[in-house]
Amino acid sequence: MNPKIRVQLSIMMFLEFFIWGGWFVTLGSYLSNNLNATGVETGMAFSTQSWGAIIAPFIVGLIADRYFNAEKILGILHIIGALLMYQMSQATEFSFFYPYVLGYMILYMPTIALVNSISFRQLTNPSKEFPFVRVFGTAGWIIAGWVISFGFQWDSIENIGQGALSNTFLMVAIASGILGLFSFTLPKTPPTAKRDGKISISDILGLDALKLLRDRNFLIFFLSSILICIPLAFYYQNLSLFLTEYKVENSTTWATLGQVSEVMFMLLLPFFFKQYGFKKTILFGMLAWGVRYVLFAFGDAGDLFFMLILGIGLHGICYDFFFVSGQIYTDSKAGEKVKSAAQGLITLATYGVGMLIGYWVAGIISDEFLISENVHSWKEIWIFPAIFAGAVFVIFLFFFKNEEIEYN
Repeated sequence: MNPKIRVQLSIMMFLEFFIWGGWFVTLGSYLSNNLNATGVETGMAFSTQSWGAIIAPFIVGLIADRYFNAEKILGILHIIGALLMYQMSQATEFSFFYPYVLGYMILYMPTIALVNSISFRQLTNPSKEFPFVRVFGTAGWIIAGWVISFGFQWDSIENIGQGALSNTFLMVAIASGILGLFSFTLPKTPPTAKRDGKISISDILGLDALKLLRDRNFLIFFLSSILICIPLAFYYQNLSLFLTEYKVENSTTWATLGQVSEVMFMLLLPFFFKQYGFKKTILFGMLAWGVRYVLFAFGDAGDLFFMLILGIGLHGICYDFFFVSGQIYTDSKAGEKVKSAAQGLITLATYGVGMLIGYWVAGIISDEFLISENVHSWKEIWIFPAIFAGAVFVIFLFFFKNEEIEYN
């Protein structure tokens, strides 16, 4: 592949996920401390990710795939996103903040598909070259956390109290503007679908893959994927606020250990998958979910701080062993005609429906165990997703029949 294009794609990926990691991780702390948001309101803000995931296929399927170059749409979406990010930094009440974050995520979530599409279209050997480009996205997320903690110390307990986390939106607005302009320099990636070709909602949402649900095993996997996203939502929504209330300094950097863990366990996944098979790999991932939340429930910021760090470190097992294995399983079950549709359906079910329910439940549970202003009973909050993940583990253990799936 052309070295210049490789560099361009790597910068694109770095900025794409620097933008997401630069505000999403600390959102819970910001909403609670700056806007006095309730748990339900915080859940509403986080669930904008799910609404964006649900709407994204329409933007990509109806516009990007049919009328305009992907790099141009990417640029326009990020430039508009920069303006919305600036407005988010200026909001003083949740009622003003919410419309901006909703609009932003509706525009941002399609860009994830766009950067992947641009990369795959430009790479000569995507299966081998894409991981080396995508890893810059993980690096971008990690660096964003380091900038917040070490560069500006916006997440220090003192600075959080003074409203410093609003600066994260300004930082991301600048990064989004840069990526927006940079996108117009990317290699041309024209639409692949014919403008006059008929397209249905079923095509866009991948509903053609629904026939896979006739397979009992796939149905159990599909339902488990939706259910496991409920405890996942607790992690994304509550981690920053949890660490902040425990007075953990540099909490955003500690949170990036989850992304470091993702990279490490991604390397171990092929061995584990081939050695133990799909079902045991999935079950091991599910077990890690329950263990993580038990560690959070009984750990603290003192002598048991290692339990919190270990819980964050388990994120790689939780995510890679379930979701990446699930993508491999879905690809193996789908025929050639519905491979893309099947992946789209799983994404819609997990990041759309599953996470939407999860953020709503997490918000209700958080409010239920609010002791006083900005003080929660975290033990009870974390026990809920631990038990829930354990229940999903049992369902999958007894109802999913073991089958051989190759890891290519």
